[in-house]
Amino acid sequence: MTGSVDAAAIDAAWEARVLPTLSEYTRIPCLSPAYDPEWAERGAIAEAAELLRSWVRDQEPALQTEIVQLPGRTPVLLIDNGGAGEPIVVYGHMDKQPPLGEWRSGLGPYEPVRDGDLLYGRGTADDGYSMFAAVTALLAAGGGDGRVLILIEASEESGSPDLAAHLENLEERIGTPRLVICLDSGGLSYDRLWLTTSLRGILVATVRVDVLTEGIHSGQGGGVVPSSFRILRRILSGIEDEATGRIVLPELVGAGIPAAHRANIEALAAEFPESAAPVVDGLHLLTPDPVDRLIARTWGAALEVTGADGLPKPRDGGNVLRPSTTLKLSLRLPPDVDAQAACDALISAIRTDEGAHVTIDMEAAAQGWIAPPLEAGVAATLSAVSKERFGRDFGSVGEGGSIPFLPDLQKGFPATPFVATGVLGPHSNAHGPNEALHIPMAKAVTHAVAELLRSV
Repeated sequence: MTGSVDAAAIDAAWEARVLPTLSEYTRIPCLSPAYDPEWAERGAIAEAAELLRSWVRDQEPALQTEIVQLPGRTPVLLIDNGGAGEPIVVYGHMDKQPPLGEWRSGLGPYEPVRDGDLLYGRGTADDGYSMFAAVTALLAAGGGDGRVLILIEASEESGSPDLAAHLENLEERIGTPRLVICLDSGGLSYDRLWLTTSLRGILVATVRVDVLTEGIHSGQGGGVVPSSFRILRRILSGIEDEATGRIVLPELVGAGIPAAHRANIEALAAEFPESAAPVVDGLHLLTPDPVDRLIARTWGAALEVTGADGLPKPRDGGNVLRPSTTLKLSLRLPPDVDAQAACDALISAIRTDEGAHVTIDMEAAAQGWIAPPLEAGVAATLSAVSKERFGRDFGSVGEGGSIPFLPDLQKGFPATPFVATGVLGPHSNAHGPNEALHIPMAKAVTHAVAELLRSV
């Protein structure tokens, strides 16, 4: 055994007390503000926060549980065990991505479905499980050794635009954390615990090009009026090499992967040589080399067009020169890239000489993150739990996503140790259709958090 934490009790709590309420949470369409501008009026985020708060009070009324509100901001759920000293802070979020596309037959974004070890539904793994795991861990650890704060925000999927205001508001209550545990990450498999060593940053921008005040017959305007789509295509070519996918703006590229991170990636690539992406038959990946793929996923810059407007569906497309085209761009940034400098460079690159009207809406600019060295005691605890649960040591890997909470808090508390872990793994499909929580991994992460709360 790793210590005084009862692993069987954690597993039983998940089955009896967590999964029923997590399933209720799954039914709430609490979309992040970037995807639901009317979130306050719709009330889904407030509903989710109240559900979580009520569940905590049912588990342990002595825990101080508060929904913190700031004007014009999404709320934060703050759970405080009332202990003494500087706190361990455990972080997660309750907001969700939109459904995104067709889900598999029998599944839907807001209808929880248990299938063996998996619980399907939007937000189950990213990141609805986190509050339940944190509180279950706290209770399993006997309330923790000292003060514990659990902070669940509601704007992470939008780039955490409300988080800084909440951290400033809660500055005195948080103090200087002695450890920060983030539960919004994952790894390459479900056969061990995973520790996150780095995160990419992100820029999210919506770019609109207008060339007409209204659409006209393409026979009248084609070859005379410049196409808004062609102008946007040229703008994209100034950001990305369309033949290779390589980002060409130097401010977005970074200095390169550090030697220690590269050595870890080389070892992982030998164990995980294949891509887990659900590609179509015959697709050529951007690189055939597994080391290069892992580097690209964790330390590379990349562009994706995640949305479009002004384009009718093919069956509705007439012979019209359209007045405008809008694209939503998501740019992943290497962990060492300055997000603000990258944002400035991107805005400078989005220009046109044709006289078209170009509108840029920067939705998010989130900094990447490089984890500080792991403390020996924390590493020993994670190793012991991983061996008890899975029979092998924990793994370490950089993640391709971003968690704005970590660089924000690390900037304020550079000496604080961090543990970033989570349940996201192969086919968990966070942000995509058929999102699923791997329940045994959720139980193992809960176990690890409980041991950290007990021992650190």
